[in-house]
Amino acid sequence: MIFSETKLKSAFVIDLQELSDDRGFFARAFCAREFEDHGLNPTVAQGNLSYNHKKGTMRGLHFQAPPAAETKLVRCTAGAIWDVIVDLRPDSPTHMQHFGVELTSSNRRALYVPEMFAHGYLTLIDDAEVTYSVGEFYTPGVEGGYRFDDPALGINWPVDVVVISEKDAAWPLIEGTTR
Repeated sequence: MIFSETKLKSAFVIDLQELSDDRGFFARAFCAREFEDHGLNPTVAQGNLSYNHKKGTMRGLHFQAPPAAETKLVRCTAGAIWDVIVDLRPDSPTHMQHFGVELTSSNRRALYVPEMFAHGYLTLIDDAEVTYSVGEFYTPGVEGGYRFDDPALGINWPVDVVVISEKDAAWPLIEGTTR
């Protein structure tokens, strides 16, 4: 695996290191030891799959707070998404800054999302499927979120949002936050 740290410390884009032959290729998609070598939490408590019918489907921005803060390893297994994370760590020099990356079934990239980051994605084509390996169990009492279109975040989404859940549309705005 090839780990590339983003501008948000401890968040990584992970590319496969393919070993190719006439059959195709083989690549390691997860290795706890390699995650630990990069200072990342390799714990997987839960695996999730999300299927999205339409281009322009928004999911997020979601997070879980302590004591159930979670890491995520996100990969698009069918189609394409624009994946965004927001640094919520209060003492971080990149507090409330965001990072976005295109994850597709063709580029086979993954995004490692550290604890105390909000996460969301927007589908770029119909029939997009996303897998998440999550480092903590889903805990409804500590979940939270922010609106995808919050002016305080200034996220520039590449396509219009056409499908969003009532819950995601109702997350609060971040009032008085500067980037």
